[in-house]
Amino acid sequence: MRRRLLYVLVVGVFLLTTVGLSSAAQWANPDLLVTPEIVKKNIDNPNWVIVDCRDLKDYAKGHIPGAISLGKRCKKALRDPSSRLYKNISWYEKFLGKVGIGNDTHVVFYYEGLKTITDATVGFWTLEYLGHDKVHILNGGIEAWRKAGFRLTKKPTKKSPTTFKAKVVKSRYATTEEILKIAKGQLKNVQLIDSRTKKEFVGKDIRAIRGGHVPNVTINVSHLDTLPKVKDPKTGKKKSIAVLDPDVVSKAFAKLDKNKRTIAYCQTGTRSTLTYLQLRLLGFKNPANWDESWRVWGSHYNAYPVEAPNGEQWYNFAKVNKTLKKLQKKIKKLEEKIKKLEGKK
Repeated sequence: MRRRLLYVLVVGVFLLTTVGLSSAAQWANPDLLVTPEIVKKNIDNPNWVIVDCRDLKDYAKGHIPGAISLGKRCKKALRDPSSRLYKNISWYEKFLGKVGIGNDTHVVFYYEGLKTITDATVGFWTLEYLGHDKVHILNGGIEAWRKAGFRLTKKPTKKSPTTFKAKVVKSRYATTEEILKIAKGQLKNVQLIDSRTKKEFVGKDIRAIRGGHVPNVTINVSHLDTLPKVKDPKTGKKKSIAVLDPDVVSKAFAKLDKNKRTIAYCQTGTRSTLTYLQLRLLGFKNPANWDESWRVWGSHYNAYPVEAPNGEQWYNFAKVNKTLKKLQKKIKKLEEKIKKLEGKK
């Protein structure tokens, strides 16, 4: 609880220091973001649906009045067990219609801190891919709502079912086949962003069978480095906060051409949905998210080319198995000590 209050305080200070100040950079599409005041104004509007992207248990503890829950975190509720979009578009039409989202509905996704900001952006990208043109993100999430002086409620909300018909925008979805053409140099004039950490990019942090990155990546910018950083009063170190700021984002992607097709990827296509949102905010003409991302690319033996500073890296199963055996021995010893201590009582 103390850590949560501290985080809210830090975010609040950041928001207060930016209110009323003119940014050097401006969003090209500012309407993609909404403020707590806009959300409050439209809570009872039948043409607006506010979606809490957190776990159901967090929703139950307190949420924005009138907000609905999808039953799970948005990144789980809106994708299949492999963290990819459902191929059957009719699934989305039925699901979204069931929770009260129609084609004329303004949808606002909100989050809580860094943990769930990408849940909200998964929701944003998914609806944009489905052709919905009235989707927004509450900038600052539930912390911004609290800081604005608005209360939470524990009363659940359910919307009346409606009809949703998808108008898929294929260009917003990058396929592995397209990425392969980029990697082989067959597809020119396309920018590829690796939204993972530097360690993942160079192959030191391996989360698939193979480590490294896709050849011909334009830039590697961790999603955390596209967010403002503030000094943590507790540790004294700077940490990213879940607020979208045009100055920070513009600087992160300053080397890119907004008129070129630009694709973002990460490990599971989750963090890169934040990048997708940021590209849309900046006015990039043809942005996309690579849904399959490194989880698929790095898990195929010799099917796709991999690049890394020190050569392609492989997941060290022998080292992991050795470590697991050591842990098992330690656990066994601890269990034996516990039995001895219990026997002395």
